[in-house]
Amino acid sequence: MLRAAGLRGLPDLIEELGGDREALPARYGVPAAAVDSDNEVISSNDAARLLQGAAAALNCPDLGLRLAARQDIAILGPLAVAIENSATLGDALDCAGRFLFVHSPALTIDQVPDPSHRPGVIGLRYRGTEWDALPPVAADHGLGLLHRITIVLIGGRYGLRSVHLPHRPAAPVARYTEFFGADVRFGQADALLRVPATLVDAPITGGSRMLRDVALDYLKSHLPATAPTLEVRVRQLLTRSLGSTPADITAIARHLRTHPRTLQRRLAASGTTFDKILDSVRREAAHRLITTTDVPFAQVTAMVGLTEQSALTRAVRRWYGQAPRELRRNIHPVP
Repeated sequence: MLRAAGLRGLPDLIEELGGDREALPARYGVPAAAVDSDNEVISSNDAARLLQGAAAALNCPDLGLRLAARQDIAILGPLAVAIENSATLGDALDCAGRFLFVHSPALTIDQVPDPSHRPGVIGLRYRGTEWDALPPVAADHGLGLLHRITIVLIGGRYGLRSVHLPHRPAAPVARYTEFFGADVRFGQADALLRVPATLVDAPITGGSRMLRDVALDYLKSHLPATAPTLEVRVRQLLTRSLGSTPADITAIARHLRTHPRTLQRRLAASGTTFDKILDSVRREAAHRLITTTDVPFAQVTAMVGLTEQSALTRAVRRWYGQAPRELRRNIHPVP
């Protein structure tokens, strides 16, 4: 689900582009009244379909970037107060990673190693938990908003090295570089901003520790029912660490501050196992990398946490009934 505040400004944008601000959202199962109310909750899938459909219907391929340009951190509600009053950007990112589920359990933000392996550089990754890959307009919107929020928190340019997007350019590439002010690379594994590693230590000025503590107490005490289930938390941790750290139950249990046997027992009580969740995370990551990027299969193997390419081949055959090369060829036929 998603707080409707995530679409704040969309009805006005639709109207300015010549569309019907009520009929177009309704076409995708999103009542106009919900879009105009920050605290309504709508389906994240419906929201993504609406963004994609509106971009096509209005002949506006950069709709995601345009919407991001109209929004600010206030769409995050009480989470915005905690983020804005963090001491450093690293603290703000940690806060967002822990509590973004309040805005939408379908979205995550985290720090990852630089996919280009440059020393002194990290990635700020924006991901969806309900899709093999974020729909293009939704990816543009989410990463564009993350970029704008970072600028506001830091107080200006923050040393953005380049931008990675998992899809092919929907609008002219120049539109993307104009928006981000940096090189934009398409067909990548994830949607992320490549930034200096020192950025996490950059101070956020004008904040109040007291306000941050009050906001965090509110999030912890007033919104427990929206916290993700144990299975979702395990899935999110595996998704974030896949390919960079060992994907084993001991590491995940340590992060959750529990014993591996206790974690396995609690997962079994909810009708699943750690191995099933790991297999599902690997399947989704492999499908995204094989069908939406040109990443070599040896690299795909490492990025999904497997040690040998033959293991990837066997897994893809089990999941999809065909070899990785066939899966990629069937999705992107060679002219």
